[in-house]
Parts: sequence; C-alpha cells; structure tokens
Amino acid sequence: MSSEKERLDAAMAQVAKGNRSALASVYEMTSAKLFGTILRVVRSRERAEDLLQDVYVKVWRRAGSFDRSKGAPITWLCTVARNTALNDLRRAGRSEEITDEALQAIPDDTVSPADDWLCDKEDSLALKHCLDTLQPDHRSSIINAYFEGYSQSELADRRSVPLGTMKSWIRRGLAGLKGCLDG
Repeated sequence: MSSEKERLDAAMAQVAKGNRSALASVYEMTSAKLFGTILRVVRSRERAEDLLQDVYVKVWRRAGSFDRSKGAPITWLCTVARNTALNDLRRAGRSEEITDEALQAIPDDTVSPADDWLCDKEDSLALKHCLDTLQPDHRSSIINAYFEGYSQSELADRRSVPLGTMKSWIRRGLAGLKGCLDG
C-alpha cells in the first residue's frame, strides 16, 4: 500500500472520530478527484464547486458509516460525489442528453500528477476498453444509466423502446462488462 493511500485511510478514520483537521487532510488529498467526478456529471464549474462543498459536509456527517473492509476510502468518496451530482441532476431536471463525445470533450484539468494514485487510470482505461467492446445500444444505455443517472423507465421513454428491452440492454451490457473486466 502506498503512503498516500495509508494517509487517506488514517485521515478517514480520524474524520469518523470527529477530527476536523483530518477532514482538511482528506479534502487536500481528494478534492481534485472528486471535483472532476462531479464536473463530469453536472458539466457546470459553478455547480460542481457548490456540490463539492455538499460532498464534504456529507463526508463529515457519514464518515462513521465508511467500512474499510468493503472498499477503499477513495471509492467511497467518489461514490458520495457521484451520487450527490446525480441527485442534483435529478432535482434540476435535464436539458440535454450527455453523449459519449460530450463526456470526452469536458476538460479535466483538476487532477495533478500527485493525485494519479487516486484516479486509478488502469481501471478507467480497462472500463473504457470494455465499454467500447459492447453493442452500441448496450454501451449507451449503461453510460446513460450509470454515469448520467437516468432511470430505466426514462431511458426506455427517450429511446422509444419497451421497458423490458431497456432492462435487457442494461443487463446484457453489464454482463459483458463483467466478463471483459474479469478477463
């Protein structure tokens, strides 16, 4: 385990005990990554900045519920950030669908080389590769559902397909991803 990961583990344990300076350390180590995660979802720098603050309030309140045996702190933090951004999108409504091209076009200048260990580039490259191997309907359905937060019903309506078809596309796509990532 790298010293950076150990520092984050230790800081999260201290945040769970109510240590405010540990929260500042967690923020310092993770804010760039979490900001990038939120920005990819909401696509507004101002909104992402506001949501980032909300994320750290949630982290402060919920750090005690983090279970290290279930995953790494950065995974938990990214999940909190992503869910906060997706919930914000749901509340605000969507004005346009985010396409693969739009996601790739969003600049992410928020991650410094020192934060590379947080980004887990190998995993994201593997995921991108595996997404690229899926059938187009399966790929776009998974991206819309898991990265943009659309429900299966919303996607079925948007695509003018039966709900069962949409569920099948997502289920088959996830099975394909699992097979690719496990292989």
